[in-house]
Amino acid sequence: MKILISAYACEPGHGSEPGIGWNVVREVSKYHKVWILTSNCHRQGIEAELSRNLLPNVQFIYIDPLGWVLNWNRGGKVTQWGVYFHYYLWQIWAYFISRSLHQQISFDIVHHVTYVRYSSPSFVSLLPVPFIWGPVGGGESAPKEFWGEFSLRAKVYETTRSLLRSIGELDPFVRMTAKRSAVIRATTEDTVKRLYKIGANNVQLVPESGLAEKEIISLAQYKTPDTSPVRFISMGRLLHWKGFHLGLRAFAQANLTDAEYWILGDGPEKDQLHALTQNLGITERVKFWGRLPREQTMSKLGECHVLVHPSLHDSGGWVSMEAMAAARPIICLDLGGPSVQVTEEVGFKIKAHTPEQAVSDLADAMMYLASDPELRLRMGQAGQKRVKEAFNWENKGRQLAQLYEEVATQNKSCLKMS
Repeated sequence: MKILISAYACEPGHGSEPGIGWNVVREVSKYHKVWILTSNCHRQGIEAELSRNLLPNVQFIYIDPLGWVLNWNRGGKVTQWGVYFHYYLWQIWAYFISRSLHQQISFDIVHHVTYVRYSSPSFVSLLPVPFIWGPVGGGESAPKEFWGEFSLRAKVYETTRSLLRSIGELDPFVRMTAKRSAVIRATTEDTVKRLYKIGANNVQLVPESGLAEKEIISLAQYKTPDTSPVRFISMGRLLHWKGFHLGLRAFAQANLTDAEYWILGDGPEKDQLHALTQNLGITERVKFWGRLPREQTMSKLGECHVLVHPSLHDSGGWVSMEAMAAARPIICLDLGGPSVQVTEEVGFKIKAHTPEQAVSDLADAMMYLASDPELRLRMGQAGQKRVKEAFNWENKGRQLAQLYEEVATQNKSCLKMS
């Protein structure tokens, strides 16, 4: 089959959106011919990888609106709003390019893969072929009960985010995208509900991320330390909605004398988290490592026993999968993407009713895991099994290829009946 993939973000060797784009392309190309629309900012990384490992059945088309290349993923000085604006224009540009390509190639399926928020349209859905949308996220919100602890800056961010989503839900092009989708692959229950609200017909709940077989094998090599202290670790950007302040408060409340809490990452909440650590009196047992290269980050994960991921709204959650692949149990909030990824066999999902309740339950989970090495081992093994079955990119690629065939077959049947 001939597949057109719209992947604004797509680059090998990256996590998050670029990694999703690249892995989808790589796996789908094993079964079908693939054309990929992506931004020029990923060209260097893609071509470097293709010079080492050629992908058959793949053709990349690099486009940007009016020649405006946004190198935000390489540390460019660009605001998040600048990215949103560029992305919207890129979508329009992608439609005109794809329409011309379709006249030459006659695609069987169009699939928009990245950057996918339920409140932003995909104009390639206008092509007269079956359209698949997703992984789609963005429907998650930090519970209002937790806003009281946010800084003014954080409250402005959350308010603006909610406002923009509401405006997006009224965008006729967003509703058009939802209605024209043969299948929508949503990453969280919250997003599923919002998609049906704006007119979607067929929504599947599918975790956003995955790991390649090579990564799964590599992460399995990190054996759990069998010495004290028990180490908890949180990894990610230091943002208010990542919930690291909740993890620190829970660690202090657990009052574990033979334990440490490591935090990896950098961001605007860095100073506040350092101050909170001092106020809680746990400075000697908490280590801030800053932002590290991926290899060093995984090495630090290998030195720890438990991942703490108390994110308040997260469509994905790569760190949860990486921790599971490394046989580390997970403590997370029962919200967003981690709620879909983590089961009771692999970790603790903490309800998020109020900050006080969440902190108390997070502390209890820390105490359980700190005191029971057999439980840590059992959950770790269950996590590795889950990653191999549910988050292996090779398996996800086969499922996507099958989905394409099912959608194309259904479309042909509908055409015959009409």
